[in-house]
Amino acid sequence: MKIEQIYTGCLAQGAYYIQSNGEVAIIDPLREVDDYIARAEKDGAKIKYIFETHFHADFVSGHITLAEKTGATIVYGPTAKTGFASHIATDNEVFKVGDITITALHTPGHTMESTTYLLKDAEGKDHCIFSGDTLFLGDVGRPDLAQKAATMTQEELAGILFDSLRNKIMTLADDVIVYPAHGAGSACGKNMMKETVDSLGNQKHMNYALRADMTKEEFVAEVTDGLAPPPAYFPMNVAMNRDGYTNISEVIAQGSKALSPAEFEAAANETDAVILDTRKETVFVKGFIPQSIFIGIDGGFAPWVGSLVKDVKQPILLVADEDRIEEIITRLSRVGFDNTIGYLKGGFEAWIAENREIDSIHSISAADFEKEVTENHLPVFDVRKEGEFSSGHLDIANHVCLSGINEHLAEFPKDKNFYVHCAGGYRSVIAASILKMRGYHNFTDIAGGFGAIKTTNLSIVESVVA
Repeated sequence: MKIEQIYTGCLAQGAYYIQSNGEVAIIDPLREVDDYIARAEKDGAKIKYIFETHFHADFVSGHITLAEKTGATIVYGPTAKTGFASHIATDNEVFKVGDITITALHTPGHTMESTTYLLKDAEGKDHCIFSGDTLFLGDVGRPDLAQKAATMTQEELAGILFDSLRNKIMTLADDVIVYPAHGAGSACGKNMMKETVDSLGNQKHMNYALRADMTKEEFVAEVTDGLAPPPAYFPMNVAMNRDGYTNISEVIAQGSKALSPAEFEAAANETDAVILDTRKETVFVKGFIPQSIFIGIDGGFAPWVGSLVKDVKQPILLVADEDRIEEIITRLSRVGFDNTIGYLKGGFEAWIAENREIDSIHSISAADFEKEVTENHLPVFDVRKEGEFSSGHLDIANHVCLSGINEHLAEFPKDKNFYVHCAGGYRSVIAASILKMRGYHNFTDIAGGFGAIKTTNLSIVESVVA
């Protein structure tokens, strides 16, 4: 038996490759599936099943393409309804993969079709669970993502999740290994550990949601407390996972169309496309095509696109290093953004070579910021997450989380200059590009963000732990 966790940092997502005696099961595959097929070929094995723990909201699974290429059966848990051929498991249904078995444990609560898969080894011993978004390490799945489709409140779903955890998962032995669908950084939970594998016994000991003496009322209150609004693209990804989507090869072919500066400009005007610049933030601030949005490929790229662009059908034009075009299109497609329509041939340098209009962002060091703000007392805006801001911030800072910047533009002044910063410089440049697009030009970015600001003598408000 072989179990491989295939972890994707950008999405904080774990897919799983399981092989036993010539047969393979894949759990929650990413959209690009050739790697799974190559693994099976190397093992001389056949992919038999594709198990989905639920209809994912934060990424588009590769289940349909993988089934088309291999003939494998797609398996969902009870109550799931799909727009493609699939096997809807019954609770406790057993699937044989080589010398092992995988049992579908219906564990609703995160969503109503959510299912945990229990793997028993060749001797029939419980070995591990693939818990999807039902149980994370340090947390459990948020219960608010399915409420519209299920016509239930998040409190009702949380109550169902409580029962699923107590009746289906916590009854298993402490030495059972937990393989979750996500780790720290995912928007599908709020308190996840950075580790990606753990024992169930340790989770029973340290996971707040698995306290043995916890009442259902306490669980509901704690699990629903502090939930940030889910990104707008989540329901669109659910629909694609449930109903089907375009083959990724077609998406890549469409997006890989090289456009001259004139063709690029014409396409932007004709389609109302978003111009997405994926270069380094330190390069972007020096010059970019007016009305571009910066979201660098080397940061939290795909989730930020989903949070800020929002509509997966939005046409997108790319400004990027040409050797990374396919990677960028692929990573966009992972979160359902399939409508990339081309890229700027020759990159930003080609745009400059034709003496076309450019814009830039004024950016200064933390040391220069310290001198300036001490003298001018201008407003400062921190665009980090709520938890980051709460753990420590400039005492003069205002807080507008980047994910909600489009809804809170009115908080930024138009009648005076101001400063913008994040933790390290990546997110503040995203914010700056959005502000520029929305007509704000009266601000300065602080390079290096809060990390650099902390090295100055400016007053910091530290978190207070009771």
